[in-house]
Amino acid sequence: MLSDLARARAQNLLNGVAQFFFRLGISPNALTLAGFIGVCAIAMVIAAGYEAAGGILLIIAAAFDAVDGTLARTTGRATKFGAFLDSTLDRWAEGVLFIAIILRAGQRGDPLTAVLAAAALLGSLLVSYARARAQSLGADIKDGWFSRFERMLVLIVGLILTAFVGPVALTVAMAILSVFANFTAVQRVFAARRALDS
Repeated sequence: MLSDLARARAQNLLNGVAQFFFRLGISPNALTLAGFIGVCAIAMVIAAGYEAAGGILLIIAAAFDAVDGTLARTTGRATKFGAFLDSTLDRWAEGVLFIAIILRAGQRGDPLTAVLAAAALLGSLLVSYARARAQSLGADIKDGWFSRFERMLVLIVGLILTAFVGPVALTVAMAILSVFANFTAVQRVFAARRALDS
């Protein structure tokens, strides 16, 4: 999976940043919460019409999102609640971003992008829910083309490209996400069926 490859290549950097936050006395949960608040602020930037700036800021936010888990593991402070909080706020953050895009599309009188963003939001939540529900039944399902990493990558690229080609970049990004996020959810449904019925 693309996210696993990216994480493996960046692991040394993540470890160094995690140690920096550890020396500052910042807990993994505090870092998780700070990252979520940052994403909410970025969503406001996007809703205000600064899509490209929002995309650039999301790159920074994504880096923070990768650090909290590394901080927890490398300092021996990983907890079940910490993992729960991280996953829950990830879903919340993703929802806030899509809502910001829907609001911005409404301001522009662009119902197509708004509908595509709503469909992308639905698919994104179902991808995560399918895995979580399967795990609760004893199956760890990671199948699918568009995990959160791939979804965020497409979203960031779409936002940044609005500076060069206009709102159509975001429409295309939402179209890609609406199709592939929901397709990934379907992939996980079939993967869960194989795992749970075997």
